[in-house]
Amino acid sequence: MKGFLALEDGTIFEGKAFGALGSSSGEVVFNTSMTGYQEILTDPSYCGQIITMTYPLIGNYGINKEDMESSVPKVRGLIVRELCDIPSNWRATGNLESFLKEHNIIGIQGLDTRALTRKLRSQGTMGGILTTEDMRKEEMVEMAKKAPGLLGQDLVSQVTTKVPYTIEGNEYRVVVMDFGVKQNIIKWLSSMGCTVTVVPAQTKAEEIAAFKPDGLMLSNGPGDPKGVMYAVETIKKMLGRLPIFGICMGHLLLGLALGGDTYKLPYGHRGGNQPVKDLATGRIYITSQNHGFTIDPDSLNSDSVEVSHLNLNDNTVEGIKCKRIPAFSVQYYPEAFPGSADSKYLFDDFFKLMKEFKKGAM
Repeated sequence: MKGFLALEDGTIFEGKAFGALGSSSGEVVFNTSMTGYQEILTDPSYCGQIITMTYPLIGNYGINKEDMESSVPKVRGLIVRELCDIPSNWRATGNLESFLKEHNIIGIQGLDTRALTRKLRSQGTMGGILTTEDMRKEEMVEMAKKAPGLLGQDLVSQVTTKVPYTIEGNEYRVVVMDFGVKQNIIKWLSSMGCTVTVVPAQTKAEEIAAFKPDGLMLSNGPGDPKGVMYAVETIKKMLGRLPIFGICMGHLLLGLALGGDTYKLPYGHRGGNQPVKDLATGRIYITSQNHGFTIDPDSLNSDSVEVSHLNLNDNTVEGIKCKRIPAFSVQYYPEAFPGSADSKYLFDDFFKLMKEFKKGAM
């Protein structure tokens, strides 16, 4: 069956549909990862988006239960150059097309993904619609123009946990504010021996304090951080009361809580090959990322906050650190690494802060 992608600028791509049938709209973005399509599909930070994979063959190692980053996919659609019909991997329990059908997600293959990526790279992400329905081109473009943008939109409410839950561990307790947390973040904290309590994004400071945590994790999540100002108010009240570590959306929200400002990037950073420099050591890390917003470094109070990491592709902020209180954050995924676990040191730094906090050394 034919499938179509229509963009808000009037461009229409034709391909072959797979997965679910129907129509779905969202922000069209591209991801440069060569592997990890299952993690991408189930990453809650992609809520509201249609993903274009730049790597030409997707689905070759199938789907398995272990690589799920959340219980169900949150994406609005998937675009690939070529879908692998017969996956081969000892861990596979299913194929990509069946996975998309099961979760009612539309996929299209056979598009010129290189041309589409070049368009998004030069003109920026834009609204779009994937459809298998019989409609006029003018109708498709009109629907693409009406696709909801991310500016000001609170997508966190769609992906956060509804009730708190706890994964028991040892003496150190970490509360995770769930803005769309990836399971791998929770696994890393658990592997360090922490008791992890995950709470909804709307949780108040007093409720967090009632858990008597040794540290607060601000998780990743989708959409515009300015659409989640209720969480910013909570974070403000927690600053200085315990160690705080923010990742992706959590990084942006920490920046807002510290008085900074954020803005939308033209096409964002999405992939497993983003070079980031740690300004303290001069070391370069190749990182996994997924975000469309960043912190304006000029908006930060240099007396109390410093930029700790920079993206070497465009010099945007990839990390901040407070000078007087135990709080820091990064814009990339330190728990998702394309190679060796280089960024594990960030979790180690967080754990050291918690040890000092527990001993009363702060």
